[in-house]
Amino acid sequence: MMRTSNPAMNPAIFANARGLGSADTMTIQGTVNKCFILFFLVLVSASWVWNKFLAAAVPGEWGSQSALAAAGSAVGPYIMGGAILGLVLALVTVFNLPWAKFTAPAYALCEGLVLGGISAMYERAYPGIVVQAVALTFGTLFCMLMVYKSGLIQVNRKFILGITAATGAVCLVYFLSWILGMFGIGVPFIYGSGIFGIGFSLVVVAIAALNLVLDFYVIEQGASHNAPKYMEWYGAFALMVTLIWLYLEILRLLAKSRRR
Repeated sequence: MMRTSNPAMNPAIFANARGLGSADTMTIQGTVNKCFILFFLVLVSASWVWNKFLAAAVPGEWGSQSALAAAGSAVGPYIMGGAILGLVLALVTVFNLPWAKFTAPAYALCEGLVLGGISAMYERAYPGIVVQAVALTFGTLFCMLMVYKSGLIQVNRKFILGITAATGAVCLVYFLSWILGMFGIGVPFIYGSGIFGIGFSLVVVAIAALNLVLDFYVIEQGASHNAPKYMEWYGAFALMVTLIWLYLEILRLLAKSRRR
């Protein structure tokens, strides 16, 4: 089995998990069912924060900067708290596989807080952008699944190494931009709405989409290797990690195109 660029989807995790749990084994349908549960939990917490954002705006002053600032301040703690706790839960899940049936739902709720707040702010700035981003995200998920099942993309060692290197490069670029930002140094080619900024986002969206193919491959491998039943929760969690990344990148890309 080969390694993917999603750290949560290392094939060795599924292979090594054999025999660790109950006699029941992982299935693809079971993983799909867990994915729907996590989607629902994300939607619940995201909707709650979205409504908090809308309620924080002063009636009749929604178009003012003060109203936007007040709404942003109201959901800011939820975004920050959800991001920090979500990161902790993700690490716990990766290093404690049997806990996935508990930590994956908690992770989904935390990430829903983040997505709900960020989405509400983007929607305020660019009306209609969230519906577009959601549609493109699930459209991409469906298309990549069809591409994977049809065999148009062969998941071999070269493909996996290429996507792994590309994903690592994106993470490094974002990390360096974050460090530079702490010293007041901007990186316009990443966050700008020019040709280079949009081009960068297109590349990142493509890399995130290709990670979905690797996720499908590893989940299928886990099921074929009779991984324990709790690995369905882990597979759903790992796929959720990629989808959240893809959605945020699409949201950013659409925002850049709107600013032009």
